[in-house]
Amino acid sequence: MLALTRTISFGRVIRENLAGTTLAGYALQDMVGEGGTAVVYRADHPAHGTVALKVLREKLRTDKTAVARFLREASYGTRVTHPNVVRTIEIGEPRPGVHFLAIEWANGELLEKYAKRNAPLPPAEVADIIEQLAQAVHAVHAEGIVHRDLKPENVMYDPATKKIKLLDFGIAAEPDLTPEERLTKAGFFVGTLMYVAPEALSGQLVTSAADQYSLGTIAYYLLSGNLPYLGKSQREMFTQLLSQPPIPLNSARKGYTVDPAIEAVVMRALSRNPSDRYAHVTEFAAALRAATAAPSANKKEGLFARMKGLIRRDD
Repeated sequence: MLALTRTISFGRVIRENLAGTTLAGYALQDMVGEGGTAVVYRADHPAHGTVALKVLREKLRTDKTAVARFLREASYGTRVTHPNVVRTIEIGEPRPGVHFLAIEWANGELLEKYAKRNAPLPPAEVADIIEQLAQAVHAVHAEGIVHRDLKPENVMYDPATKKIKLLDFGIAAEPDLTPEERLTKAGFFVGTLMYVAPEALSGQLVTSAADQYSLGTIAYYLLSGNLPYLGKSQREMFTQLLSQPPIPLNSARKGYTVDPAIEAVVMRALSRNPSDRYAHVTEFAAALRAATAAPSANKKEGLFARMKGLIRRDD
């Protein structure tokens, strides 16, 4: 039974708020997030405990495309099982049009919030985050799915345990879908412009290489606190993505430097040509781990030169 809902008005924007009500046995405690298609609540269930309950927005319940995308997200969540991917618990429609998705409650905070406070992060910590994310994305790719919306806002990070959870299959898709099965019209792109691969801007379905590009952008952001493109508007960002190479990592901000080996790994993942990137996301993560674990040849040469200088002064 769906309890009486409440409506909150902010100026001209009116939104439904189900906090304090019960939906299919889930007691909705408070709203913890919202997007264009759904609202997320923290909820309690007698059997499942605390969960994140994602509910399709009221205004979209008669929109066939929005409903299809919501149900597709739910189906992808049931297919992908991995320790670094939030677990899908239940999909339901307690009454016509009221679709919900119950997923595992992930401890921690959004990686975006953590990075805003702490970036630039230590390279070793970034390598650990990217390695976990790559394993999660690899599990997604193993099911024939491209995530298409990898970004810090879709990653939960627990600084205490250093564990991550990948969230949200809202715009994920299978590259081999027929034109009739696709939910995105040709000529339109979906995703977040700051993290989207250049080839995605055509609006065509992309390959797993596009997810690697997004993962490389996340690594760039965590390492430097900036993004590889700095367009001040969506139009400027769009133009830069189509026509310009990304800003080199060691030029991301004034006074910032990182080991050249780390820069080389990240910039390869950000190659404009998908075939120039790593073969798969786990190879990128392994290369980043190796670059952060061992000093580059340049650093070794610099250390050797300093040691020789000390020896000469002692002589």
